[in-house]
Amino acid sequence: MTSRPIADRRPVVVQKYGGSSLSTAQQIQNIAERISQRKADGVDIVVVVSAMGDSTDELIALSDAVTNGQTPDAREMDTLLSTGELVSSTLMAMALKATGYDAISLSGVQAGIKTDAVHGSARIADINTDRLRLELDRGRIVIVAGFQGLAESGDITTLGRGGSDTTAVALAVATEAERCEIYTDVDGIYTTDPRLTNQARKLAEIGFQEMLEMAVLGAKMNPRSIELGAVYDMPVYVASSFSNEPGTLIHGGEHTMEVRKAVTGIAVDRNVGKITVRGVIDRPGVAAGLLQPLADAGISVDVIVQNASSDGTTDFTFTVAEANVNQAADVLGADSKVQHTEIVEGSNLAKVSIVGTGMENAPGYAAKMFSTLAGIGANIDMITTSEIRITTIISKDQVQKAVQALHDAFELEKSE
Repeated sequence: MTSRPIADRRPVVVQKYGGSSLSTAQQIQNIAERISQRKADGVDIVVVVSAMGDSTDELIALSDAVTNGQTPDAREMDTLLSTGELVSSTLMAMALKATGYDAISLSGVQAGIKTDAVHGSARIADINTDRLRLELDRGRIVIVAGFQGLAESGDITTLGRGGSDTTAVALAVATEAERCEIYTDVDGIYTTDPRLTNQARKLAEIGFQEMLEMAVLGAKMNPRSIELGAVYDMPVYVASSFSNEPGTLIHGGEHTMEVRKAVTGIAVDRNVGKITVRGVIDRPGVAAGLLQPLADAGISVDVIVQNASSDGTTDFTFTVAEANVNQAADVLGADSKVQHTEIVEGSNLAKVSIVGTGMENAPGYAAKMFSTLAGIGANIDMITTSEIRITTIISKDQVQKAVQALHDAFELEKSE
């Protein structure tokens, strides 16, 4: 079969299907039917798939079993985990062929995805689209195993949790697709988690800036994929793989600020722990001395507050993932470079944030947020802000009441 001339090429759409959409043979067949319907619309399709269901977790459990709980070799772990997506991609290609459509599965390597050499959290460096273009020009639906690529060393790498979203957006950029469509077990992006309030409203659209803030704060999207879409202005459409309900378009188009809501959504992260280092001598280099050992240990630090006292000492407080609290305390306790009197651990905390570009250069939103939280008796432990976000650390037990109150206060149930 000969390739089509460039002038005759059809528009490209990249679709991504998550593992929850591919848990069974029947679900794979259902998704194959959806893909074939999209193909019939007259577009060339590249499909990125995640591993089936919980198969990645099962592979991790197997690695724990054979190593007796020891940390497995990073290179071998990446090779192992990459197999989950290979299973999904080959089965999807088989299902599509059974419906009468020509399809081919490609590993990340075969699809030309090149990465750096950081095993477990590699970043995409480049994509050679020659093979993709060849197969598309042959009229085939191309199924790509997500989450993986090839380092210059010749070793397989993986992109970390949620890496298939990043694969999909990167392939959309590389193939100059019309847009990237992410199909998952939710039917779009909501003003907040619908499990926290029945007033949550699905957004028809949201800007990259706001979505990136919400994704970083725990919304159901991979932040790296949103960042990539923003850099290359690649629209990302999020919808359900189980229904035909309209989803949410994430894009960089202009908004008329005067007629849209200043606060777009409320993001929640319940995975928050706190460390306070007390009695630290207040002098230059203290923050670096405390945080560098944590960075070396692979522990990410988020909200930071430092208070100087009159006696020349300071209390240095920061948040980490709740699962990392004990490790962070141990790392700091073993570090002798920064003198301190006490390390105090905190848990049962959560981040609650309001997000919206309409808050830029507009007063009153912080005061309204804080007074709303005070009205339900929620004590604010820490505060951090950006131009389009205000984040508070509160008790985890207060999250649902806080979200409901803030959703009402900012009238997020209303579209205008």
